[in-house]
Amino acid sequence: MNSQLITFLVFGIVLIVALVIDLGLLSKKSTTISIRKALYQTIFWVLLALGFFLFLWFQDGHIVALEYLSAYLMEWSLSIDNIFVFILIFSFFGVKERYYARVLLIGILMAIGLRIAFIAIGIELIKRFYWLLYVFGAILVYTGVKMFTTRHDDEPNLEENKIYMFIKRFLPLTADDDKGSFTLKIENKRYYTNIFAVVIMLASTDILFALDSIPAVFAISQNPLVIYTSNIFAVLGLRSLFFLLRGAINRFGYLQQGIALVLMFIGLKMLAEILHFDLPIYISLAVIVLTLIGSIIYSIIKSRRNPKPQDQTF
Repeated sequence: MNSQLITFLVFGIVLIVALVIDLGLLSKKSTTISIRKALYQTIFWVLLALGFFLFLWFQDGHIVALEYLSAYLMEWSLSIDNIFVFILIFSFFGVKERYYARVLLIGILMAIGLRIAFIAIGIELIKRFYWLLYVFGAILVYTGVKMFTTRHDDEPNLEENKIYMFIKRFLPLTADDDKGSFTLKIENKRYYTNIFAVVIMLASTDILFALDSIPAVFAISQNPLVIYTSNIFAVLGLRSLFFLLRGAINRFGYLQQGIALVLMFIGLKMLAEILHFDLPIYISLAVIVLTLIGSIIYSIIKSRRNPKPQDQTF
């Protein structure tokens, strides 16, 4: 049994145990998650991810471990943008708070399955067409520039969302949530509830974000072990992060610009490989960490100087 196979085995065991613990705390029907419980759960997932980093360091070497940590931080920070859109989706469909945890769980598990498929396809494509990495680099630079100039004040119109329009066109929907069920019979006709629509919207939204985040991870490492584990750890921690940050998302208004700078940096780093210029992984990690921390600190300072009403509860 080779080293990577052992690592994947350990990862699988840790993941199963962690999910059992997580499900016991968060996934019950009609459970309302407090900020304190969300904080404990977020700490749990972050410590688990960092513990896996230490395991990688000793099992597979410091290069693989640093690549994993860089990829995890990239994915984790991008997930905050997911949370902003998740809040809009829950608000748009009028989902009751007691269903949030269960709906998020199902949506995120679906998203993980789709991400695994996307990653597998990406790995195979890069094996055959290595030049696609340079295309990814150009996409990341473009995405970073676009993200840097876009503000969250420009809220997306979910009525015009293509996924939602598709659901409305082909499936009969009802606003009745029927105690959290996916479907409901009305006059002997089967209807799909808002809960069902929200789960589909959450999963599809995460996939749209994955179109940016997965190429970013490929820019950091093409090691399947790094790509799969960093993505899964980051996405599984998204649910507790949602409950922790949903009341104070505006305190991180400039994190988007920090993420944009990181995306541009990673994209340019990938394009620089054409000239056989390659930065050591510890420099890339330092740039990612310092940029994200700097944008978070700047966001908090600005939010304290110019508080918004929804920030008062944080």
